[in-house]
Amino acid sequence: MLPFLLGATAGQGWIRILNFALLYVMLALGLNIVVGFAGLLDLGYIAFYAVGAYAWALLASPHFDLHLPFWVVLPIGVALAAMAGIALGFPVLKLRGDYLAIVTLGFGEIIRIFMNNLDAPVNITNGPQGINRIDTIKVGEWALGRPETILGFRITGPEKYYYLLMALVILIIFVCIRLQNSRVGRAWEAVREDEIAAKAMGINTRNIKLMAFGMGASFGGVAGCLFASMQGFVSPESFGLSESIAILCMVVLGGMGHVPGVVAGALLLSIFPEILRNVVVPIQQTLFGDVLVDPDAIRMLLFGIALVAVMIFRPEGLWPSQVRKRELNRGKEQKA
Repeated sequence: MLPFLLGATAGQGWIRILNFALLYVMLALGLNIVVGFAGLLDLGYIAFYAVGAYAWALLASPHFDLHLPFWVVLPIGVALAAMAGIALGFPVLKLRGDYLAIVTLGFGEIIRIFMNNLDAPVNITNGPQGINRIDTIKVGEWALGRPETILGFRITGPEKYYYLLMALVILIIFVCIRLQNSRVGRAWEAVREDEIAAKAMGINTRNIKLMAFGMGASFGGVAGCLFASMQGFVSPESFGLSESIAILCMVVLGGMGHVPGVVAGALLLSIFPEILRNVVVPIQQTLFGDVLVDPDAIRMLLFGIALVAVMIFRPEGLWPSQVRKRELNRGKEQKA
């Protein structure tokens, strides 16, 4: 009932904001596998989101006059994103810390620039102009992006997408929790805590790292496909470094390695700036007659403040796992 209540009270725009918040939850959960579970700092995660979005845009739009059904395009987008994650994983297997962060950051920018310039001599991505008129998800004559009247109730496109996104978020949460408690999850934790000790115990650290990159990237591919189908337009500017930083902030703020905390962090940092936008813009117009400070600049300022504040005052995040909390407290006691 949430989308109907939200649409009736606050308007359809807030349902779209809620849908994008659910997309950010998917992205944060995917990055949490790499950063939280395996302890591999990835600053280029948005690249996998871009791969999924462009896969859908190229295979389900008039750009190449291809209009493949979603059950064909979605697995292709997810597979391409997973392969991109594994391709990134191979060169960085022996890197840690700052070096890993720099390489992954470069990978994310390479993908964005690649999409931006792949319009000559053969126009594949349409360059900075992007691809528009992208197909929505369709099942026969039933399309998610089109309003329908069912049993006398009018259901809009954003409301239908909300239920699909919510179902996928629940599925991804279930997969993440199962992975965390599985043999693979324990291997990721061992690599995160001490890679040398993990090798000594017989863990194949190479395969475990590649699995983390591939699995995390696949969630980004799912989110990218849904973003393209929901938005109907993609361009390279949607996949900049600032988005990667925003997703990382969500993971760190919520609590790295703790699935409920990551979900809470993603919802908080995706919805709160929109609430602030609806407060700050009218105040500026009332006081100054114009908008002097761009709301997007305020959004990035909030991300920066949140990240710095959490790292200083609560490094375990707002909602950490009990294990993570004990580890950090033990470290503080040893220093004391």
